[in-house]
Amino acid sequence: MTRVLVVHHDLDLGGQEVDSLRRFGYQVTECGGPTRNVCPVLSGHPCDLAERADVLVYDVWASGDSDGSKVLIDNIRDVHPDTPVVLTSPGLALDWEEETGEHAVTIVTGQPTGARLHAAIQAAIGEAPAGQAPIAG
Repeated sequence: MTRVLVVHHDLDLGGQEVDSLRRFGYQVTECGGPTRNVCPVLSGHPCDLAERADVLVYDVWASGDSDGSKVLIDNIRDVHPDTPVVLTSPGLALDWEEETGEHAVTIVTGQPTGARLHAAIQAAIGEAPAGQAPIAG
């Protein structure tokens, strides 16, 4: 069973993502991120929850603002480089989101439905059908 960590600034929306992923058979842990907890990743330290996950699903606003979220995602990629990251963005992609390079993430823009999250997770962990495009809304 694939272990997923969902980090979302909005507890209700994060809960919906968690419920959707559980229906797809994932083992899911939820975190409110730095807006609700002390986050070791912002200081460049490993996260115990992330270390136990096979894939990380982060809300683009997980830190509460765009600049903080960029630091958070860059740091999570630096501290946990072998763990795939899916980044959800309810609107347009932000200019710092990267799909290639050392801080690459799998981006889901628009409504993060269970099916779209599942497809993004499969793409991130390398189990998606060949040639699958990024998940756009």
